[in-house]
Amino acid sequence: MVVETEVIRHEYLRHDKKFPHVWCPGCGNGIVLGSLLRAIHELGLPKDDVVVASGIGCSSRLTTYIDFNTLHTTHGRALTFATGVKLAKPRLKVITVMGDGDATAIGGNHFIHAARRNINITAVIINNSTYGMTGGQYSPTTPYGSKSTTSVYGHVEHDFSIAELAVTAGAVFVARGTVYHAAQLDKLLEQAITKRGFSVVEVISNCHVQHGRRNKLGDAVTMITGFRDRAVPVAKAAKMSAEEMRGKFTIGVLCDVDKPVSSEEYDRIRQESCQLPQ
Repeated sequence: MVVETEVIRHEYLRHDKKFPHVWCPGCGNGIVLGSLLRAIHELGLPKDDVVVASGIGCSSRLTTYIDFNTLHTTHGRALTFATGVKLAKPRLKVITVMGDGDATAIGGNHFIHAARRNINITAVIINNSTYGMTGGQYSPTTPYGSKSTTSVYGHVEHDFSIAELAVTAGAVFVARGTVYHAAQLDKLLEQAITKRGFSVVEVISNCHVQHGRRNKLGDAVTMITGFRDRAVPVAKAAKMSAEEMRGKFTIGVLCDVDKPVSSEEYDRIRQESCQLPQ
């Protein structure tokens, strides 16, 4: 295991670039980075065949550190850039890394329509319930009553669930993991990357510096171990009442279905139209 970790570290990181990284000590983004690299390594994907796109935010800095074809794009637009890459070069394995605000606030329409179209892209969404990089403002996943720089007396809006939104919008594979359950996260990412169509992995993570500090949730270790206590496997949750699930969330695979992939359908229509009599 130590040898494999060394191989992954030397093979997939840009050592001469932006290290040391910008993430706060204890941030879950580093756990997600490691999990993504292990998943790609386990799948044996050639680096030149992988494209990772990100938007703007703490989590989106991940593309700076990994040695693949990468795009560090504009806020909320990772999926639009990724869609262009996939349409131009269908053979490439395209992955996006986004934060909860990046993906579901300014990028919300892109997210739901990418799911609806079933574009062959994997979306990794790191959900830390806040805009961490820009000062701790509330995001679409900030819990009701929480304090932030834009809700100093308590958040009056209700949060929504990214994973359930993805299922409803039409994604063919949807899973949720946490930065505590790193081994499980590796496997969820492997499944998502190999799935044909639009796949989503929501990763519950911590921002102890912004969200955690303002809401007295403790340090990084306390927040991360808290995910262990609140996470319930999907199969177990199905047998629990709403009262038993209060304050908890499901982890595992929420959806795994098959649908026609839009980029392949587009190519089919294009080929057929070229054969029509002029």
